[in-house]
Amino acid sequence: MNDNTSGLTLLGLGAMGTALAQAWLTAGHRLTVWNRTPGRAEALAGRGARIAGSAAEAVAANRLVVTCLLDDASVGEALDGADLTGKDLVNLTTGTPGQGRARAAWAAERGARFLDGGVMAVPPMIGAPESGAFIFYSGSRDLLDEHRDTLAVPARPVHVGEDAGYAALQDVALLSAMTGMFAGVTHAFALLRREKDISPKEFAPTLVAWLTAMTSYTYGIADHLESGDYTRNVTSNLAMMVEGNATMLRTAEEQGISAELITPFTTLMERRLADGHGDEGTAGVVDLLLR
Repeated sequence: MNDNTSGLTLLGLGAMGTALAQAWLTAGHRLTVWNRTPGRAEALAGRGARIAGSAAEAVAANRLVVTCLLDDASVGEALDGADLTGKDLVNLTTGTPGQGRARAAWAAERGARFLDGGVMAVPPMIGAPESGAFIFYSGSRDLLDEHRDTLAVPARPVHVGEDAGYAALQDVALLSAMTGMFAGVTHAFALLRREKDISPKEFAPTLVAWLTAMTSYTYGIADHLESGDYTRNVTSNLAMMVEGNATMLRTAEEQGISAELITPFTTLMERRLADGHGDEGTAGVVDLLLR
């Protein structure tokens, strides 16, 4: 292959961008980098990266251009004035589905193919196959297929659709689930916080084991949403769970902690029950969130 297809350009050398750069350099790829603060590129130069004096110069160096910048506005600013004709633009900057779709249209107007990405990893996981890291991609499947070997170096690529907004959408969906889980974990530790005879470290393995066992409930919710039958194979119905929620809330009061992390969900469950759906699971709560 010639330099135009085997090399790549990376714009942005924050924590994630630097991890990406190191992974590509370790794998032997010819890499051109640019960062708004040039000093961050010096260590990479010692490993063989070429430092471009401007974003436009970096873009001109290779057909494959990867952006990993602060936000969507930073992508537009960095690429302003760069010639994107014939380029393959892969955006690994965190953004929203709407921003991904708008950036895809923006790139097409400038003659570039486009992939938006959602990195499901923290920097230490990049370039480590055993870490479980992966990257959602949406947009041009042809672009991903052509550059798959290169894009697979940092983390396993997972194409989720031609709609350029789908990578960000599924990224945020996973992060939302994680946030909710950690809200529950935080509440659990708060319940125990004042108990001198209960060690957080000793409790943690039990908590992890319980959460791991409960994650299979996700499949049941998915089945209910796709089938439309929210009562199928329900083992703990909404009426039972709302009754159990009352005990959780009373316990929080007894322990002298705020229940603000869990009451948004328990309130929605109560609303669904009040609407006459006590024999369902919790899938119906999804419908309450639709506006």
